[in-house]
Amino acid sequence: MSQKTPLHAHHLAAGARMVEFAGWELPVHYGSQLEEHRRVRREHGMFDVSHMRVIDVQGSGASALLRRVLANTVDKLRQAGDGLYSCMLNPDGGVLDDLIAFRIEEEDYRLIVNAGTAEQDIDWLSRQRAALPDAHPTLSPRRDLGMIAVQGPCAREAVWRALPGSLFATERLNRFQAAEFEDMTICRTGYTGEDGFELIVPGSRMTAVWEALSSAGVLPAGLGARDTLRLEAGMNLYGADMDASTHPYESNLGWTVDLTAGRDFVGRNALESCDRSKRLTGLILEGRGVLRHGMPVTTAQGDGLITSGSFSPTLNASIALARLPSAVSPGATVSITIRDLAQPARVTPLPFVRNGKILV
Repeated sequence: MSQKTPLHAHHLAAGARMVEFAGWELPVHYGSQLEEHRRVRREHGMFDVSHMRVIDVQGSGASALLRRVLANTVDKLRQAGDGLYSCMLNPDGGVLDDLIAFRIEEEDYRLIVNAGTAEQDIDWLSRQRAALPDAHPTLSPRRDLGMIAVQGPCAREAVWRALPGSLFATERLNRFQAAEFEDMTICRTGYTGEDGFELIVPGSRMTAVWEALSSAGVLPAGLGARDTLRLEAGMNLYGADMDASTHPYESNLGWTVDLTAGRDFVGRNALESCDRSKRLTGLILEGRGVLRHGMPVTTAQGDGLITSGSFSPTLNASIALARLPSAVSPGATVSITIRDLAQPARVTPLPFVRNGKILV
């Protein structure tokens, strides 16, 4: 049976179409996915992302454990509230999960991981902790917490209206920083390519916060808009654009790998000698149809594969992320077979859209 978030009744009352996603029953849209997408690009929208899982890593050896399991390094987190995006790798360099890590204080961290990999992540962290005899941090899955993402160019101002006093706590936050406000954590992060906040909220307070945002004029958006927004922003979806069989460099995530001398981490040896003959890049369909996950791509330099694809409301065209031979240059024309017809597509750098601006 699918799990339900504390806001499940609100979604039903708002007329949401519900779907199963990663073991959760979540809203895919509230009537118009297209309008929800456009509203976030031009103003703001809010998403129930309580399926994302929070894991607290605390106590002696917490830093040592995260230095071991993350391809990026928590040594970059200099002060309370600093965060970073990273992949957690297997020994072959494959991506077990992508996550955000925040420093709460010394030897106290909070991880935000994907719903579909959360239990595997906890097990992997436990096993890696056992390999560090002098590290004994606690791993605490926080099932008492939910998450609301408020995204868009006017999103922060909407949060400040909805939550009086939050302006003082959060107005100086940079991207990938977080601050405590009352009983919640407000993070300047998101999965849409727009500015905004992600609020980590006690489950018992989710309804009150959601209603306060609604009273401030923020309308809900579903998983459908979240997916097209993140695709336009060139952001990977775990299980589609990368997984345990792909490494960061072929998933456009080489920027998340820190190979600072002297720091060992699981998967480092594999990454230092990995095959980089393919990479993740963008496609814009110039023919007819819609690009979809799993479609093969034919190029002059060899075959590739679409990992994510959909219609882009902002570009008014079908776009995709595709893993292609690294020798394929931006601007090149490639071929995708759609309904037995070869259709041309143009290779483009990522992202397609950020902060409301078309970049291709």
